[in-house]
Amino acid sequence: MGLMSFFKEAGEKLFGTGKAAAATPAAGASPEQVAALNQTAGKAIEAYVIAQGLKVDGLDVGFDGATSTVTVSGTVADQATKEKVLLCCGNVAGVAGVNDLLTVTTPEPEAQWHTVVAGDNLSKIAKKFYGDANKYPAIFEANKPMLKHPDKIYPGQMLRIPPAA
Repeated sequence: MGLMSFFKEAGEKLFGTGKAAAATPAAGASPEQVAALNQTAGKAIEAYVIAQGLKVDGLDVGFDGATSTVTVSGTVADQATKEKVLLCCGNVAGVAGVNDLLTVTTPEPEAQWHTVVAGDNLSKIAKKFYGDANKYPAIFEANKPMLKHPDKIYPGQMLRIPPAA
């Protein structure tokens, strides 16, 4: 899949609090400080992926604060898990791109992607992609566990849209 782009200003707030202090270092930071901040940010994103219950063998998440890019690698069982991992990595405030190095054990067709805009809801998105607003549960299910409720989406969030059943 390569490099996916995300809205840097939208997403989970994993940086700037506790041990995951700002991923972008202050001016004059030493190379060692920059490396430590990048490593901390990568570990915060990795912990977030794990907390979502997504199974990735050999999961490795790196972060480059200079480019705001996450690089994720490992092996997943299916395409849906791969896409959910990519969304977990990209839908984080401060991340502008995800470099996908994941391997899928059982390849399947890729989902489509939709970036939420103001006024969107899952019914509108389902109508756009499937021609039927009542198919919104398919989109909700395809984005679990990152989505906890069908009404809780936000502008800038990227969603996976699975092929119509």
